[in-house]
Amino acid sequence: MQDLSSTQYFKVEKAPELKIGDVLEIVYKAMAEKGYNPINQIVGYIMSGDPTYITSYMNARSLIMKVERDELVEEVMKDYVSKHGWD
Repeated sequence: MQDLSSTQYFKVEKAPELKIGDVLEIVYKAMAEKGYNPINQIVGYIMSGDPTYITSYMNARSLIMKVERDELVEEVMKDYVSKHGWD
């Protein structure tokens, strides 16, 4: 018989959250593999907010929609500034 005097625990393992740069890399690769111009498509998504600019291949559309568009722009700008030594 089970001990009903103690609280039972149930733990759901969460998948680790991806960083914004990781999301952009996955989306970029998925777009390239499907034959799209990844830069044009990602810019189209950022400018319009229309998720159909992003392929659903490799779950890219779902991943990019989990990140706010302004956060995508911020990540790209941080990387650009860092690579040019302006920081």
